[in-house]
Amino acid sequence: MDDTDDTFEEAPGEGESDDSALEAELREAAAILDPVPAELRLLAVEAYALHDLDAKIAELTFDSLVDAIPVRGAVDVPRMLTFHTGGLTVDVEVTPRGIMGQLLPPQSASIEVLDGPRAGAALTADDMGRFTSEARPTGPFALRLRAGGEVVVTEWMRA
Repeated sequence: MDDTDDTFEEAPGEGESDDSALEAELREAAAILDPVPAELRLLAVEAYALHDLDAKIAELTFDSLVDAIPVRGAVDVPRMLTFHTGGLTVDVEVTPRGIMGQLLPPQSASIEVLDGPRAGAALTADDMGRFTSEARPTGPFALRLRAGGEVVVTEWMRA
């Protein structure tokens, strides 16, 4: 007696077309029964539009919430962040009044504060590499810098 069961065997190439047809039917059913909300689709498209394939990622190397020694009695202490990539360092101070920072080595640059899927405030770093924004990020944020033909994006941080 043969122990193999030929009931579920498929002819070569036959399963692929069945899978494609099944996938198409499942996609159609999902589109009808549980469609993606238009707002979510728009946010996804906008988030992808912010994606820079050629951007260098500046890694967080210092965060005063984690790395600094607390000072007794100090209130409303600004948060100090340092990001580094290659030959560029970005120092950022986050306060209740906004953010300020400096690029090292000093250079002029255009900077965007990213605070979601849409680009946020547009800033300009002067020749000394200094920049400020009176708007404090309210949630997760990152900085996108364009300087000397390069694009650098910092890691995302919570304000």
